[in-house]
Amino acid sequence: MLEGAFLWLADPANWGGNAGIWARLTQHVVFTMAVVVASAVIAIPLGIAIGHTKRFHALVTLASGAARAIPTLGLLTLLALMLGIGFQAPFIALMVLAFPPLLAGAYAGVESADPVTVDAARAIGMTEWQVVKSVEIPAALPVISAGIRSTVLQVAATATLAAYTSDIGLGRFVFAGMKTNHFEETIGGAILVMALTLFLDAIFKLIRRITETSMRKREGTIAHENQA
Repeated sequence: MLEGAFLWLADPANWGGNAGIWARLTQHVVFTMAVVVASAVIAIPLGIAIGHTKRFHALVTLASGAARAIPTLGLLTLLALMLGIGFQAPFIALMVLAFPPLLAGAYAGVESADPVTVDAARAIGMTEWQVVKSVEIPAALPVISAGIRSTVLQVAATATLAAYTSDIGLGRFVFAGMKTNHFEETIGGAILVMALTLFLDAIFKLIRRITETSMRKREGTIAHENQA
């Protein structure tokens, strides 16, 4: 079956068309990014606000624990029964999956800001918004970016379930192969999902490496100018 899966992947006929691999891959990536962006727009500002005010921090623990306890497939099935066939049910189910790590990352990142630096910023007359923008968010960026990275990978892998109720994504190959007993298609679809996840992980690592190199060069330039 594994050999058949690679033969299925190597067949050019499976790559073209509206239901081919390229089309499904594009759908999968767009759907994943849409879920992450929609979740981040709510979760990251909320996490930053909680980290800054030190209030409602129990919400972060509660949300993280609830997300681990709720099975995504079970939630997807329940939402599909309520909303019907389409992308709405998997979109909401994956948002529930994506929200807690983004919230926790933003909260932990802001909370990790050096209290001495924060107090010094207030002492020189900065407003609370200026403290958040100029001190806490820059300190939180590494943790926030790590949370985004883990969320994207988790959603990209789990977005396979979107095909359970809608005709989108690489999961269609998995479900179609199981339904028709063409297991080479099922395994081929699974290989594509794994390859996509590894590729996205490599992209995030590359971006992090470039960013860290750029920051080190900037710090070195500033130090050299100060010495001069």
